[in-house]
Amino acid sequence: MPTTVDRPQFSAPELQIRSVDYGFFGPGSPTWKVWTAPTAAIGFQRAVALEHFDPALTAAVADLGGIYDDPFGRLDHTFAYFLIAAVGDSQMAIEASEHLMAVHAKSTGIDPVTGRRYSANNPDSQLWIHVTGWHSVLKCFEMYGPGPLSPDEEARYWEECVIAAQLQTCKGSGVPASRAEVREYFEQVRPSLCVSERARRGMHYLLFTPYSKGARLWLGAHLMAPAAISTLPRWMRELGGFELPWGLEVVYRPLVRAAVAAAASHPEALSAGLRQTIGPMTGKLYHQHITVSPPSTPSVVTVEDARKRYGRLGRGQSSSAS
Repeated sequence: MPTTVDRPQFSAPELQIRSVDYGFFGPGSPTWKVWTAPTAAIGFQRAVALEHFDPALTAAVADLGGIYDDPFGRLDHTFAYFLIAAVGDSQMAIEASEHLMAVHAKSTGIDPVTGRRYSANNPDSQLWIHVTGWHSVLKCFEMYGPGPLSPDEEARYWEECVIAAQLQTCKGSGVPASRAEVREYFEQVRPSLCVSERARRGMHYLLFTPYSKGARLWLGAHLMAPAAISTLPRWMRELGGFELPWGLEVVYRPLVRAAVAAAASHPEALSAGLRQTIGPMTGKLYHQHITVSPPSTPSVVTVEDARKRYGRLGRGQSSSAS
């Protein structure tokens, strides 16, 4: 998955999804169900804040400063990538993945906290982004949406999480494939997580974006932040310095559930809302997902096959053979 330092060079009018195939998961998959629910926006905000627990990612974000210069654009393009990987067709997903890895290759430097060189393509950092993203979106789906997936759906969801990880530099053997393995992963990496002054600034900036960056972004961030924080375990709240006023969670949770239910029953309104609070690319992707006709090949494919067909190496082989 991308970090918030990335900005894929797609323009909203050029986005087309489900044109070639159903991508890697398809209709009826828990990935489609979870990642296109209204709760995904809350989960996304949760995930991009938690990225800063990784000191290398904090350094990358702080050194480039993109979230401070253009938070609306950065968040829009980052969330759009998540949606492309989850519901886009295989060609778009492969091309987006390759573009992001090329961008990541240029994002290197020295982390002032650890003194180590960082790279946005580092497999460990990419795995942290991937796991926190998929876990956060599912967590918010469970807490504010329809509720937990069935046991079979949840098992499939984590299988699909492993598949999606193939789009980035994550080591396949290290990607959690179940809820139990996710818990083990968090316990394993917890000693390496830390919070610096720059990390806290980034996390709180993304959760409570200032009004100076635009009324829409400010309103959306401030409405979702308490919901996102409410899903965090105590140790993450303490590490990140996230505190909510006493009693707010008790009052806020049923209100969020009601708002989510209303949004789910009006997908066109949700699409418009995503355009306003996350960005035009995210809104367009969601709109296309709910309105576009079935693809020319209504089937799912593997990442390996898609990369052979649409990846740089595959295109190069095809060109040389013709």
